[in-house]
Amino acid sequence: MKHLIDIETWNRKEQFAFFSTFDEPFFGVTVAIDSTQAYTQAKEKGQSFFLYYLYRALQAANYVENFRYRIEDKKVYLYDEIHASPTINRPNGTFGFAYMNYHQEESLFIQHAQKEIKNTQESTELLPAITGENVIHFSAVPWLNFTSLSHARSFSFPDSSPKISFGKVTENLGILSMPVSIHAHHALVDGYHVGLFVEEFQRLMNE
Repeated sequence: MKHLIDIETWNRKEQFAFFSTFDEPFFGVTVAIDSTQAYTQAKEKGQSFFLYYLYRALQAANYVENFRYRIEDKKVYLYDEIHASPTINRPNGTFGFAYMNYHQEESLFIQHAQKEIKNTQESTELLPAITGENVIHFSAVPWLNFTSLSHARSFSFPDSSPKISFGKVTENLGILSMPVSIHAHHALVDGYHVGLFVEEFQRLMNE
């Protein structure tokens, strides 16, 4: 479900009017997430660390209302839930875009995500069968301990979905750290909201 926002009475009216005219309205930051507890928990449970942190990142994104706003036909909508569209690597070195529904129950999310990963890896198609605006574009770059990241973008395509990328887990003095890049449309999201996402994501990774 999605709900139309009355821009005239919206508290982001001025920010929306200003940033929605930009050729490049996306801004991005890269932060380091303490992954020590999450990595240990995933390995003890025999779970994929990728799906472990992907589920928690999707939880955090759904927690922050501004991450659920989308611009469609120059109108702003708030979605009740948003889902995941991650890149999935294939054995031949290529990748495909997958679509994973958000489920509040972690085991259900992982069950369906594992099937989607298998389907994507066995396919040669780039795009998933299901697409939509109510997704977060996720990607993993586990080979690189990056400190910044940019995305290929078609400025003519009206995209407003946040993009979150995860990097290589590294160890220092017993602490595991993972870089996370967050890009968001500034007409919908500010640094404050990215901060809320990071705070909630870190809290979930520490559980």
